[in-house]
This record gives sequence, structure tokens and C-alpha cells, in this order.
Amino acid sequence: MHTGEVGLASASDSEIIEHARRDGWVIVTLDADFHAQIALEDVASPSVIRIREEGLRAEALVQLLLKVIQSCGDDLAKGAFVSATREHARVRTLPIGK
Repeated sequence: MHTGEVGLASASDSEIIEHARRDGWVIVTLDADFHAQIALEDVASPSVIRIREEGLRAEALVQLLLKVIQSCGDDLAKGAFVSATREHARVRTLPIGK
């Protein structure tokens, strides 16, 4: 679901994070700000998938997300940051400080 579909198109990063945490969603973004803010909060959710390739077409993005979910789904369910490219994904368990 896209942030605009739930009324979050103009929401701040903090509002998106809180919404994702409350509803058990994973944030998918090109933006490193979500990683930074959640790391500073020292919390275990929400999980974030950061796509590290700009300009992906919809089909390539879907394939990348499916690959990340398949390989990192357990980590995402527990609380994790995933930085992903088409070649690899790096996982850091949340909270970062623990």
C-alpha cells in the first residue's frame, strides 16, 4: 500500500514511522532518513527496506522486493533494516544499539 492510499502522502517521516509501527507495516524507501531516525530512537520497529538503486521500473522493483522478502522475511518480521540492491541485501537487526 502506498502512503497516499492511507492519507500519508504529505505526512512527516515521524508520522509514517508511527503509522507503520502501529499497524505492523514495513517501510520501503529510497531515503536513508528512516534508518537514521529509527536507529536514534533505539527501537525494534518498524522494519525498513531501503532500495539503494534509483530509477528502477515497476517490474524490477517488484522483483527486488520479492527477493528481499523471501531472503529476509524472518528478519523483517522481528525488526530489521535491509539495504538492498539487485545484487545483494544487507540486514541489521533492530534495535541497532543492542
